Amino acid sequence: MAGPVKVVKLSTDQTWSRMRVEAATSAAQEPALASFLHATILNHPTFEDALSYRLAQKLSDREMNAMLWREVCAEAYRNEPRIVEAALADLLAVYERDPACFEYVQPFLYFKGYLALQAQRVANWLWRKNRRALALYLQSRMSELFQVDIHPATRIGKGVFIDHATGVVIGETAVIEDDVSILQNVTLGGTGKEIGDRHPKIRRGALISVGAKVLGNIEVGEGAKVAAGSVVLKSVRPHCTVAGVPAVPVGDCAKTPAETMDQRLENEADE
Repeated sequence: MAGPVKVVKLSTDQTWSRMRVEAATSAAQEPALASFLHATILNHPTFEDALSYRLAQKLSDREMNAMLWREVCAEAYRNEPRIVEAALADLLAVYERDPACFEYVQPFLYFKGYLALQAQRVANWLWRKNRRALALYLQSRMSELFQVDIHPATRIGKGVFIDHATGVVIGETAVIEDDVSILQNVTLGGTGKEIGDRHPKIRRGALISVGAKVLGNIEVGEGAKVAAGSVVLKSVRPHCTVAGVPAVPVGDCAKTPAETMDQRLENEADE
């Protein structure tokens, strides 16, 4: 059965208001969740207040309680507002690209790929502020919670979508530019024990499909597609599709694959 029709795309300024409406509607329809929805969304005046609360809820443990994590997140957002802008752009990306997402509130509350990415953004801020012990603690906690292991030093743009997320591993010197989509069981890793700049650079609008492994200090060009299960050991030119083990070029990408989320090869899509 098809899901409900999605609402018209909202701007980032409109998104928080829409999330509050969605949460209030859900609280009325499902009283068992009313307390959760009020605590997580409806009791907060701004998106960043709610985000710091939600992450703190998830990250808290015996060593770092929710209040401490909330202070860390709030400090990061105050000092670097672009983290909040990126979090909103990520939310819009999930809504636009995931056919299973019909409300803006869904990723914020339930999607571990989205939550893991927002935790990494805070860890990256800590790393750049030379608070590396806490950044690594946050990386470890994120891995335990979400089965996603992204190094705090990884540089990630905005409008990034990590779908399903289980088994995603991204190394220290990797770079992920704006508007990239990554699916489950993807590795952006090194090729061995080399040191220095040793991880992939994923350019704007690229799609890294299910189970793909991209290894070494190589580049996946703008708008390129890496097919499911591929092992990429050489750079991929922009708007090219690669597939196989090892991956080789098999065609060009006529559209932006990160937006279409079409993992099929081009000749398959035409059939």
